[in-house]
Amino acid sequence: MEKDNKKKKIITLVISILIIIILILAISYAYFSTRLNGSDQIVKVGELELVLNETSEGITLDNAIGLSDEDGMNLTPSTFELRNNGDKAVDYTIYLDDNTIDDADTRIDDMYLKYNLNKNGADSGATLLTRTGSNPNRVLDSGTIEGGVTNTYSLNLWITDEVDGNYSGQVFSGVLRVEVSQERAMEASTVLLDNIPEDNLYDDGIDTFITGEDPNNYIWYSGKLWRAVSVNNETKTVKLVTQWSISSIPYSNGSSKFTGSYMEEWLNDTSVDGFLGNLRDHENFIVTDAKWDATMDNRSLGNITRPNGTTVVTDAVGLLNMYEYQTSYTGTTYSNGYLNNELWWWTLTPSDNSSINVIFEPGNVGHNEPASSFGVRPSVILKSSINIVGGNGSEYDPYRLDGDNDNNLSGTLLNTRYSGEYISFGLGENNLYRIVSHETEKLTKITSAEALKKSDGFVQTAFGNDITFSKNNAIGSFLNGEYLNNYVDKKQSDMIEDSTIWYLGAVGEGTSYKLAKYTDVSGKTLTSNSTSTKVGLLRLGELLAGQTDKYISNAHYWLLTPYDSSRVRDIGNSSDSYFLPVGWADYGIKPALNLKSNVIITSGDGTKENPFEIALQ
Repeated sequence: MEKDNKKKKIITLVISILIIIILILAISYAYFSTRLNGSDQIVKVGELELVLNETSEGITLDNAIGLSDEDGMNLTPSTFELRNNGDKAVDYTIYLDDNTIDDADTRIDDMYLKYNLNKNGADSGATLLTRTGSNPNRVLDSGTIEGGVTNTYSLNLWITDEVDGNYSGQVFSGVLRVEVSQERAMEASTVLLDNIPEDNLYDDGIDTFITGEDPNNYIWYSGKLWRAVSVNNETKTVKLVTQWSISSIPYSNGSSKFTGSYMEEWLNDTSVDGFLGNLRDHENFIVTDAKWDATMDNRSLGNITRPNGTTVVTDAVGLLNMYEYQTSYTGTTYSNGYLNNELWWWTLTPSDNSSINVIFEPGNVGHNEPASSFGVRPSVILKSSINIVGGNGSEYDPYRLDGDNDNNLSGTLLNTRYSGEYISFGLGENNLYRIVSHETEKLTKITSAEALKKSDGFVQTAFGNDITFSKNNAIGSFLNGEYLNNYVDKKQSDMIEDSTIWYLGAVGEGTSYKLAKYTDVSGKTLTSNSTSTKVGLLRLGELLAGQTDKYISNAHYWLLTPYDSSRVRDIGNSSDSYFLPVGWADYGIKPALNLKSNVIITSGDGTKENPFEIALQ
């Protein structure tokens, strides 16, 4: 495939003299300084200028090793400006890269450092440096700067007192790097194919597939991290699949057909209970009459012949079939392909009339009964008209889509945002949550990004004495007692709606996800099996009930959905859902709660690297 190099106008500035931030730690003091050559430093790219201003000789903090967020925010910052002296908007990304340190020095781990970036008067808030990504992909800021506009910044960096560790005498040294794109929005298909090496492209004459172990094909859309799988050669549409499982549900009541299955219904459910109903402006972003090849195939891995189209389904949302999974790695070691995320997830391909092909943690395939519950990785097809307006396609700086790249959200109500977006909420290592849905009008249901952690692993508890979740059973008592006292602070607790209804309908083997909330599969009448508490758990089939970023040993966590009269649903290490006797084992806890209607965003963009900071209005 011939690439049009004229379309690629990415200019990278490595400004090694602009800013050097050195943090030297010792037993009795911490010292922060900004070193510059001369006064103002200016670098130009066409009409764009990056200007760093010298603001101080440095700060000495006597008898301090770690700083509180308040003290760190009050340090005298380093300041710089980004000026667009032209009349056209350009896209930019500002990185903080590692700078060279002396051989005798030891570099401090990012986990011990926090920063605050003030942009045009708005603080990012005290944030762990790890949230920016890892070197060389620490993103301090990105976006679009219009012609004639100047962005002003100030940066504080300090040692956090929230993380214990032995970092005496260690050093941090960094440099600013700015990437500027002077050609803005380009079609997603063009950007992907122009920036993936030829060796990582496989053209079967109909679609061009992206292959390899970890290509730069990450896309952030509607609060979720996706991978671009292929570009259709004729229409220039782009097939996406979520990087992680979004939920876990039974595929069907026994049939291996996608048409009419619970899976098809859940993926294309436009209500708050399904996937499509929580996808941002799907009519504008995705092909709603896409074709999905669900042709039966019981061959083992290694047969990558394109299916013949015997069974094609028309839907807005589907799953990947076995052929598409195998094209992610064109050799024989399929575990090395980027589509193997080390979880268990359904494919679209039946292996026979009563079995579905499932991808398992090592990257191999198994044939499983549709009544089981495995992870769901929805797949959509981006319209050819969708443009990429930011990012570089890496995991920590994924491509951003025009229309889904919101900036300056300060003051926006949280209840207007999208399922999957990240929120800074909770304390210590449990300070990252995600939006689930807006199931209750004007409220925002959220859940912790991972099961609650502690220093030696995960917080675990028995479910209770029976299958009924309540504020008085074991896990409900923990959530509405110890959790509220020790895992959130007073301001955060005040943001939580005092009473939420939690639906406790049972979902047995091969039954519909809708029974967790409704009396029958029509979804018209809410179940009377429910309880009201301030904090609860997710139910089977909810978004993010089954979500995990990776395989983690012993990371099982409870759901509140009964399986039968003695067993309750859980989510396993690999995003699969099984069922356990309530007193059989202690399992993990993934709190769910509703935030009040007057919670607003104060900063952040909702990504994992830059989660929303929130407050009561």
